[in-house]
Amino acid sequence: MKKALSIAGFDPTGWAGVIADVKAFWAMGVEGLSAITALTVQDLASVGAVSPVSPVFLSEEIRALLDGFGVDAVKIGMLATAGNVRAVSRVIKEKGLKNIVLDTVFSSTGGHPLLDKDGVEVLKRRLLPLCTVVTPNLDEASVLAEIRINGPEEMEYAAVRISGLGAANVLVKGGHLEGPPVDILFDGKGFHYFEGRRIKAPREAFHGTGCMLSSALTAGLARGKTVRKAAEEAKRYTEKVIRERIKLMSGKTFFLRGAF
Repeated sequence: MKKALSIAGFDPTGWAGVIADVKAFWAMGVEGLSAITALTVQDLASVGAVSPVSPVFLSEEIRALLDGFGVDAVKIGMLATAGNVRAVSRVIKEKGLKNIVLDTVFSSTGGHPLLDKDGVEVLKRRLLPLCTVVTPNLDEASVLAEIRINGPEEMEYAAVRISGLGAANVLVKGGHLEGPPVDILFDGKGFHYFEGRRIKAPREAFHGTGCMLSSALTAGLARGKTVRKAAEEAKRYTEKVIRERIKLMSGKTFFLRGAF
């Protein structure tokens, strides 16, 4: 069975962070491992506090898993500090890791910082060039590309700018656009559009959807899929989870397994 590693924060709700990542890995037929970058105090509506682990501790977490198991792909989410960004970058180089997916988590939906200012700059210089795919949402893409994004045209431009920082593939997530949610993948040569349907649901149902999409994409790479195919499957998985969450929030339960 293929294995994927999530390097991300711990969300006690289980709807984001390492728990959501491992759920997605499992649903996509991949064994999941996790290295925690920070503990958080949060519910589905907001983040109350963040307590990062030290860079040394994070490095030891990752090395122990790599030495004990080996992995076929890595998903990186919330890193919290510049020191943790540096630590992850060093381990990736040291171990020669492949199939790296970076979900650029800069802040929570409510605006709580999840990566310090120095961390953003270090991420751009040291971590982003090591990645197979980078998956920013509109706000994160705006920061990385240093432009304001209002629609698909700006998303394409931002993807090219971010690719210029060294990422092999850039998937700009358009879930916050008005109208149908469109994600745009730039593979260094051209653009691929992944269109979806706008799902009407409580705001809380969308908690952690960026984590889910990037981790499902990571699982696809672990299974040998192309970036384009993995992104397509990840979008379908994310939409399915949102619909199942609506059932859960209305009192019904769900058990998502083997979706693909």
